[in-house]
Amino acid sequence: MKSFLRSAPLSFQHVFAMFGATVLVPFLTGLDPGSTLVASGVGTLIFHLITRGKVPTYLGSSFAFIAPLALFVGKHHEPGQAVTGLISVSVVYAILSLIITAIGFERVRKAIPPVVVGPVVAIIGLSLAQTAIQSEASTHWDVAIISLLAAILSSIAGPKQARIIPILVGIIVGYIYSVIRGLVAFGGVSQAAWIQVPHFHAPAFSWQAILAMAPIALVTMVEDLGHMFVLNEITGRDVTKSPGFASILLGNGVATLISAFLGGPAETTYAENLGVLAMTRQFSSRIIQGAAVIAIILGLLGKFGALIHSIPPAVMGGIGILLYGMIAAMGIRHMIEEKVQLTNMKNLIIVAVIFIVGVGYSNNGIAFATLAGLIIYWLIPDVASRKERAIDSK
Repeated sequence: MKSFLRSAPLSFQHVFAMFGATVLVPFLTGLDPGSTLVASGVGTLIFHLITRGKVPTYLGSSFAFIAPLALFVGKHHEPGQAVTGLISVSVVYAILSLIITAIGFERVRKAIPPVVVGPVVAIIGLSLAQTAIQSEASTHWDVAIISLLAAILSSIAGPKQARIIPILVGIIVGYIYSVIRGLVAFGGVSQAAWIQVPHFHAPAFSWQAILAMAPIALVTMVEDLGHMFVLNEITGRDVTKSPGFASILLGNGVATLISAFLGGPAETTYAENLGVLAMTRQFSSRIIQGAAVIAIILGLLGKFGALIHSIPPAVMGGIGILLYGMIAAMGIRHMIEEKVQLTNMKNLIIVAVIFIVGVGYSNNGIAFATLAGLIIYWLIPDVASRKERAIDSK
C-alpha cells in the first residue's frame, strides 16, 4: 500500500499527459470517452504483459484513424463495422510482428541510420508544438506561463520530492491559478454520472472498413518505431532488442483488438508520456501500469474523469511546451552523440527534408518524413562527397 501511495503521484502525471489527446479522439469520431479511457488503460496493461514490463510507455488513442472512425461511427452510425476495421488493424500488426521475428529486427535496424533517427525523434516533439501553442497555451497565456514556470522550478530548484513530479506540480499550480481567475467550469462534473459502463460492440463484417483502416497500420508502425527510438534515448537501453520490436508490435496489435471490443479506437504509444519520462527520469513500468489502472477507474467513474477534463487547455499547453521540447532535444542529442556530420550536404538535406515534412504534414507526418529520409539516404548517391574524398586522397 505504501509503495502504491508513493508511486500514485508519478502515475497521475502520465494520466494528465495522455488525457487530453486520448479523450479528444472519441469527441471527433463519435466514440464514447469513458469507453475510450477504459480501453486505453486495459490496452496499456495488456501491452505491458506482452512486452514483459520492459517498455515503460502508455498506449492511448491513435489520431491516424480519426477519418475512418468518424465515417463509420459518427456519420454512418455503424460501430460494428468500425470494430471489424480495427480487428483488421490488429491482424496487420500480428503479421508484421511474425515477419520481423522471422527475419530479425537487426536487419531492419541497420537500414535506419543515425542521420534519420535523430531528426525523426526531434520531429515527434516538434510535431506537437502547434497543439501546445496554438490550441492550448494561446487560450490564456498567463495560465500557460505560470504552469510552465511551476514545472521548471519544481524540476530544477524544488525539493527532492518535487523534482520527481514536476509535471504534477505544474498542473496543480496552473489549475489553482485558473480557479482563482474563474477559468474552470465545474458544470461538466456535476452533470457527469458516478458510474458509466463501457459501450461494448460486436463486429459487423465490412470490406470497406477493412480497406479503410488496415493500410493505416503500416503508417502507425513507423511512428511506433520512432517512439521506441525516443524511449531508447531517454532510458539508455534498447527496447527494440529486449523485449524486441516484434513483441512491441504484437502488444500494440492486441491492445487495439481489445480496445475495439470495448468501444475504443486504435491504440498507439504516446509521445506525450515519453516527455514525462524525459522530465522525471522515472522509468519504472509499474508507474505506467498505475496510470493505466487510474485511467480505467476514471473511465468507469464519470465524475472523476470530468474533473480532470475541467483542467483548462492553457494549463496543459504550458506543460506541453516543456514535454514536447524535451523530446525534440533528445533527437538533437542523438545526432551529436552519433557524430552525424552536418557539414556533409547529403546529411544536411536528409535532416532538412525530415524536419519540414514531419512538422508541416499534419497527419502521419512522422511516418512520411521517416520514409522520405530513408529514400534519400539509400537511393540517392552522394556523388559530391565521393568527389571531395577522391580529390583529398590525391
